[in-house]
Amino acid sequence: MKAEQRREWIINELYRNKKVQVSALAQEFGVSEETVRRDLDKLEKEGIAQKNYGGAVLSAPTNLDPSYASRHDLNLEAKRRIAEHALGLIHDGDSIMADTSSTAFETLRMLAERRANLTLITNSLVALSALQQSGHRLIGTGGTLGASTSSFVGPDAARTIERYNADVALLGCKALSMNGGICDSNEAESELKLLMRRQANKTILLADRSKFDRLAFIRLLDFAEIDFVVTDRRPAEEWVEFLRRRGVTLVYGEEAAGNGRLPD
Repeated sequence: MKAEQRREWIINELYRNKKVQVSALAQEFGVSEETVRRDLDKLEKEGIAQKNYGGAVLSAPTNLDPSYASRHDLNLEAKRRIAEHALGLIHDGDSIMADTSSTAFETLRMLAERRANLTLITNSLVALSALQQSGHRLIGTGGTLGASTSSFVGPDAARTIERYNADVALLGCKALSMNGGICDSNEAESELKLLMRRQANKTILLADRSKFDRLAFIRLLDFAEIDFVVTDRRPAEEWVEFLRRRGVTLVYGEEAAGNGRLPD
């Protein structure tokens, strides 16, 4: 079993039982305890596990749905780099569906400044409020407003999304796993993300490097269902090859890897 497969197995075990033991893992994998400790070291650096005597416990709060305010400032510079990288995929006059992720918000804000005649469809109250004087056409989904998430959800929001066909869907996520797919934590918002993907000609996933090799409660999408992954820096070579094999274009700067190049 490869190191990446072991770590995926450990992550799944942490989500099932909240803890793992080094000795049991070494026996399960047929490797030394030192090898398992190195796996746990990596997971601890990624914020998924917290090592303790003899093993580790789950530390990543990926089942929780934090407020927008707490999400916005997390990895803010990385989100702005992602927004810069996404600009080349969106053009003047495009219609865009965007979810309530803070990375999508940073991207919308930059697009509003650098692109003309956009149509923006979103369930994000924050984006609607920030861009109301931008001069672009804004369409809010309506629906039930979440007090902490500043997002509209529910049947009314879904019906609005289903009324439109868009050029682009801009989606964030909570986690990316080679085995677990593209994951999220909020069921109501996940349903709207799926609709946005369905109604758009191309889907752009916005994910900073901290989202890779993690799992969250809801399996949102398979990688074959998206067109682009835009991130802040080149991920591990395993991910570059993994995405290429699934026909996903990886964008992380002045270059792209995968099924194509960074569009003009």
